[in-house]
Amino acid sequence: MRTRLLGILLPLALPTLALAQGGAARPAGGTAINPITIGAIIVGALFLLVFVILIANFLNLYVQALLSNAHVGLLEMVGMRLRKVDLRTIVYSRIRAVKAGMDIPTAGLETHYLAGGRVPNVISAMIAARGAKIDLPFSIATAIDLAGRDILDAVQTSVNPKVIDCPAVAGPRPTIDAVAKDGIQLRCKARVTVRTNIPRLVGGATEETIIARVGQGIVSTIGSALDHKQVLENPDHISKKVMSSGLDAGSAFEILSIDIADIDVGDNIGAKLQLDQANADKQKAQAEAEKRRALAVAEEQEFKALEQKNRAQVVLAEAEIPRAIAESFRSGNLGIMDFYRLKNLQADTSMRQNIAGENPEQR
Repeated sequence: MRTRLLGILLPLALPTLALAQGGAARPAGGTAINPITIGAIIVGALFLLVFVILIANFLNLYVQALLSNAHVGLLEMVGMRLRKVDLRTIVYSRIRAVKAGMDIPTAGLETHYLAGGRVPNVISAMIAARGAKIDLPFSIATAIDLAGRDILDAVQTSVNPKVIDCPAVAGPRPTIDAVAKDGIQLRCKARVTVRTNIPRLVGGATEETIIARVGQGIVSTIGSALDHKQVLENPDHISKKVMSSGLDAGSAFEILSIDIADIDVGDNIGAKLQLDQANADKQKAQAEAEKRRALAVAEEQEFKALEQKNRAQVVLAEAEIPRAIAESFRSGNLGIMDFYRLKNLQADTSMRQNIAGENPEQR
């Protein structure tokens, strides 16, 4: 369109320039044109050319907005261009809003754009909310968008509730494991149907919190069951008890239902704990027995040492016997016949010990 305008304006401007150039060369007999007038005409033509070129940049969008009853002034467009605002985004968003029955001012759209918001996303969310009879003012929609939340996804989730897997598919554990009072482990999978609570979307808990709360409720419900068979027979009791706990308090979602998708019997945790306790008791008893054995061995070694000490004293005492016999001979207290009788007695004692198999060194 700019090329067409240039093609129209250039033929109009060329005669003016030619007139300005040839005015000074007119003969004296003709009517002389004032040079100031010529200069004014040239300046006016240039200003007109520049103005038309500028208008050509906005004329297409201006006409579209005007025909759509979503008026956006030319001066507003010039100001937005100077502020480096995407004109097409603002104008098309205003046209969509007006066609949907929402009169959102251009200044509000521009402010949200300059704040880093996603203007088309906000308009799409408001249109979807209006179609679903959901009250979503522009100020709340922009606040949610600037908070980093996907307002369009929130509105769609509010209209069409979504299902959250519990535990999460990409989580560290594939199931929620809980143990009943009889020691049997149950492994569960749940599906939580939620709807976005738009007024609490900013500052409300996210999906991860919902998953954690539901998992906690399931573990608590199974853990309070006396028998795992009761849980297997009536899994809906888990859903009812968890639903009545108010798990969606303070969250950005409203829980519509909690369904137990799968429940399996796991390990006998009670038996494993008893076995582990028995092994621990066994190891403790073995340690105590080993301690007592070590004490007995130490005591035995002490007795052996005492025996060796006493035996050494006996040997020392026996070493004094020959000396005492010699002293008795010198003092006349022991005769030769007494000495022989003593030797015979020792020989008889040694013979009896040999016959009996006794070792006098071990007595």
